[in-house]
Amino acid sequence: MKRYVYRLLAGAAALAFMAPAASAQELTIFWAEWDPANYLQELVNEYEAETGVTVTVETTPWQDFQTKAFTEFNARGSAYDMIVGDSQWLGAASEGGHYVDLTEFFQKHDLGNVMAPATVKYYAEYPGNSGKYWAIPAEGDAVGWSYRKDWFEDPEEMKAFEAKYGYPLAVPETWQQLLDIAEFFHRPDQNRYGIAIYTDNSYDGLVMGVENALFSYGAELGNYETYEVEGILNSDKAVAALEAYRQLYQYTPPGWSKTFFVENNQAITEGLAAMSMNYFAFFPALVNPATNPNAANTGFFANPAGPDGDQYAALGGQGISIVSYSNNIDESYKFLEWFIQDDVQKRWAELGGYTAHAKTLESQEFRQATPYNEAFYQTMFKVKDFWAVPEYAELLTAANQRIYPYVVGGEGTAKEVLDALAQDWVDTFKKYGRTK
Repeated sequence: MKRYVYRLLAGAAALAFMAPAASAQELTIFWAEWDPANYLQELVNEYEAETGVTVTVETTPWQDFQTKAFTEFNARGSAYDMIVGDSQWLGAASEGGHYVDLTEFFQKHDLGNVMAPATVKYYAEYPGNSGKYWAIPAEGDAVGWSYRKDWFEDPEEMKAFEAKYGYPLAVPETWQQLLDIAEFFHRPDQNRYGIAIYTDNSYDGLVMGVENALFSYGAELGNYETYEVEGILNSDKAVAALEAYRQLYQYTPPGWSKTFFVENNQAITEGLAAMSMNYFAFFPALVNPATNPNAANTGFFANPAGPDGDQYAALGGQGISIVSYSNNIDESYKFLEWFIQDDVQKRWAELGGYTAHAKTLESQEFRQATPYNEAFYQTMFKVKDFWAVPEYAELLTAANQRIYPYVVGGEGTAKEVLDALAQDWVDTFKKYGRTK
């Protein structure tokens, strides 16, 4: 992301409240090991320069992140003062007493308006619509799309596409156009394929991919307040969405049966696919000629709208929470007060962090800073998320087990898959006492 010279406007008097307490000269933030964590370390180094309080961003590989975090939580350990945790952790971490209740802090600083509304709903609030907040939206992320501009803008391709489909070849605005373009560019005999989508069922890749279709087709996973699933998850709209996702799979490169963010970036860097699904967090590599030979010819767009005009994308990203077992809770609050400032959020975006700060997102400076920021801006006001209940891992496992054989293997029908999954989830919610 484009970098700018940073100047804090606040004077010494304004920063007096941030002076380090004698008992807390160090803070530790725990996060997964990836580029945004490095950007956060750069940011907090500036906090140290201002306040004298050392902040260390401790990281661990993604595959170990949840296990390590909850092992420390369950031991009531104080190794971490704050954690940048996944949105799906909110239920387990809040009900388990692992996160500090930030509701009063949220209200004091009017964060419901300061941060993009969807990020507040999914990164911070639990239960849904409760007005209880457990995290500050920190690293915004969602699924978007990259594409080969040179393929789309080739005069011969444009002529052939319009002759076949009856409308100009351009960035797809609807899922039907997405399907048409994927079909058009799918040419296995030329080692050229239509699209790359998520299919990995080892964690949340496949389900997040399917959500992009499901939400944009006007469907929902269920009622987050009543935990009702039957007739919602397996609605006609949901069935049509899953059928569309299965159709997209027909236009993927060979062997595309266990793919997530690494492979989907490779679909662009290796010249395999016309379009590729991925989280925005992984798009910086696609605009860097050192990591993408096709960088100059790579463009980006937001998840298209469904048949009735609904347009949503699957949420990624995380919020930052104070760990209830920390010995430095007061100092952690001071850090969060600094982190949410307009100038700091702007700086966070400049360093490469994906801010959830509404004013920064809406600024022309941000929207024009990278080739993908405009699509990111459009997306972060139109996101939805998976269940954040403590038993979300069980719900996710059932989804993977039901959906994967259909999408990748063509087993059964979309209706059969979603009917079975709906029953799985009904049984899960009954087991945990959320429904009778």
